[in-house]
Amino acid sequence: MSGSSAVVAFLVAIVTNYVTAEPPGWAENTVVVWAVFGALAVVSLGLFFWERRLAAGAPDGGVRPVPLGRVAAGGHSMNPPAVSARVRGREAELERIGSLVRAPGGGMVVVCGAGGLGKTTLAAEAAAQARAKGRVVVWIRWRDDAEQLGQDLAQAAHILGLPESRLEEARTGRVSLVDAVWEHLAGVKGWLIVVDNVDAPSRVGPGPEPVAAYRGWLRPRGGGVLLVTSRDTSGRTWGPDADLIHLQPLADNAGAAVLLDAAPHAGTGDEAQALAVRLGGLPLGLNAAGAYLSVPTSRHRTFTAYQHALETEFTDLLGAEHPGAAADPEAARRVVRHTWDLSLDQLHRDGYTLARPVLQFLALLEPAPVPRTLITPELVTDATGLPATAATVDAGLAGLHQYGLLHTPGTDSPGSGSPAVGQLQLHPLVREVTAHTLARPEPTTTWLTAIDEHLTRAVNTVAGMPGRAGWPTARLLAPHLPALLDRNTPHNFTTARNTLDALADILRAAGAASEELLLRRHVLDHESTVRGPNHPDTLTSRNNLALALNALGEHRRAVDLHQQVLTDRERTLGPNHPDTLTSRHNLASALHDLGEHRRAVDLHQQVLTDRERTLGPDHPDTLTSRHNLASALHDLGEHRQAADLHQQVLTDRERTLGPDHPHTLGSRNNLANALHDLGEHRQAADLHQQVLTDTERTLGPDHPHTLTSRNNLANALHDLGEHRQAADLHQQVLTDRERVLGPDHPHTLTSRNNLAIVRARLAQAGRRRWWQLRRRGGGA
Repeated sequence: MSGSSAVVAFLVAIVTNYVTAEPPGWAENTVVVWAVFGALAVVSLGLFFWERRLAAGAPDGGVRPVPLGRVAAGGHSMNPPAVSARVRGREAELERIGSLVRAPGGGMVVVCGAGGLGKTTLAAEAAAQARAKGRVVVWIRWRDDAEQLGQDLAQAAHILGLPESRLEEARTGRVSLVDAVWEHLAGVKGWLIVVDNVDAPSRVGPGPEPVAAYRGWLRPRGGGVLLVTSRDTSGRTWGPDADLIHLQPLADNAGAAVLLDAAPHAGTGDEAQALAVRLGGLPLGLNAAGAYLSVPTSRHRTFTAYQHALETEFTDLLGAEHPGAAADPEAARRVVRHTWDLSLDQLHRDGYTLARPVLQFLALLEPAPVPRTLITPELVTDATGLPATAATVDAGLAGLHQYGLLHTPGTDSPGSGSPAVGQLQLHPLVREVTAHTLARPEPTTTWLTAIDEHLTRAVNTVAGMPGRAGWPTARLLAPHLPALLDRNTPHNFTTARNTLDALADILRAAGAASEELLLRRHVLDHESTVRGPNHPDTLTSRNNLALALNALGEHRRAVDLHQQVLTDRERTLGPNHPDTLTSRHNLASALHDLGEHRRAVDLHQQVLTDRERTLGPDHPDTLTSRHNLASALHDLGEHRQAADLHQQVLTDRERTLGPDHPHTLGSRNNLANALHDLGEHRQAADLHQQVLTDTERTLGPDHPHTLTSRNNLANALHDLGEHRQAADLHQQVLTDRERVLGPDHPHTLTSRNNLAIVRARLAQAGRRRWWQLRRRGGGA
């Protein structure tokens, strides 16, 4: 009861007493009666205006009364939602939460990540496990209302023993409700309070301070555990004392288990896993697929059928509009088509106006990392028509990252010594749903035109970079270039083709044979259609594809393709045309790599003779022919002749190309190999060490040529008897070749064989030493 109300009640009691009973003696004195009434009126008015001041907020920092109802009679359930199926693939996260709940102290844990990752499900399972262990569990659903959150937390504290008298003090403004709640929670042990879906932490309240200040409704210093779920993944939002659990998509086997739990008769484990991979391990997508497959009347009843249907019916299965979802956030959370709109709407309200359009045109690119340098203000403006600056683009990308919609993979080839390149990548299902829901043909056509123009600019920029500076960016651009060629008409085909060829040339220099092959194959397919199979440009594209195949270890396919190109060029260009000589040279190199050394020697000798006659003895192509002839002679066992020829080529290349040119380094490496096979192991090892140092410096530690140099140095050390050092180098080369070239590349197989040989030699040497020591011991 307020102070003024008490005064009024007292006056009413006096009047009532006066009317219904004998008046007191002093009441007969009129002066005294009026004096008493006047004093009481003044006191009542003073109390009234004091309450008004409290209600408006005292300027000296006084506490404002809280419109707090009787919390014991809450209007909604505070029990956690039931978990309808076994939670798969989140064992580590559940253990982290469980260990915090079991610990004697308290804390705050934030389960965060993009929509659809199963944050609420994880929290509900953690709550069920805590309750099974005897903990008091309270579940609060955030309604984007700070006042309601205060009511809910007060009710939670009341459940945990906060007395009504303390709440009464908060109602009347004598204490701060938030402090009263947390002072009580700090003294109570063994509880778990879940606040679900706090996707707008800046509005948690009760005041304007950020959550990270820990003076609002969410604090990490209670006697139990406060578990918050949110799409906001920023550590700055939650502060240093919050334990962030950033959810990722489910692993393939866990995703398959989710599908098999929902639809056990829909196929095998491998088929379920294939569908899980197709859905990107997103629990919301997996649950949608499982629910569909579990219904007997569904058209597609197996994992394989559903996966195939996604190619033609994606919109109906996962991208369909849901009645009422746009207006009901709770419904939107449960629908793949709408769940990410909640985050985008929130970002727009928070001032990140470019977040949605940037996400949309990223969705028009391929499902692969995108170099950060491609996303410029000019691209955003050209694509969307919206004004953009570097700052607003940065803000839009940061907002998407903060809400888990945008992933930033590690730098290209970590630890490779290559320059760090920023990368951006959408979850595959986020990308696919967004691309399907964009309005067509506009604005998509305008956006794609802008993307194509800026992809071309990006390739030109990379081509102008010195040395290997542009190689990491070139690798990132490669998956996005084929679509550029697909979208261009025959009228402007040449420009698009030249862009792909330019990037493929950079990738060849970088030793990125897989990425190069992707572009070469795409160019050849289009060129065969647009130019015809016998056009000189088409023959050049076929030659380039054969080179890429050979670099990947596909020597037989490369030989067949080079032979086809050579035949066509001899017929259309003549036997002595430079392009024909190039084809003959490339065929000889592929035959050499295939192991047909005699045929390779004969062809290389023929090409060398023709190039010396038509191009001159110092032309780079002539030197290349002489170098390759020396290599073929070496593999035929003609080591002295090979060494002399390699020395001649090395001298000429140092003079004409410089000591650090990749071709010069190749000649020095092959001269070292020839010296090694001549038994000059120390000189060969020294030369291989020099080549390795120069190759690491100019090409980088992961370039295929560098790996070859390291392998050759290990071989030379092995023949010098330095088996331990050789074994360590072979192990390093094997690990790098498996990562860079793949486990089945011929060079990888060679490294595996070399490592086995040197380990066997080490074991043999160890056994020999053991017997020697034993004999010495016996003789003593």
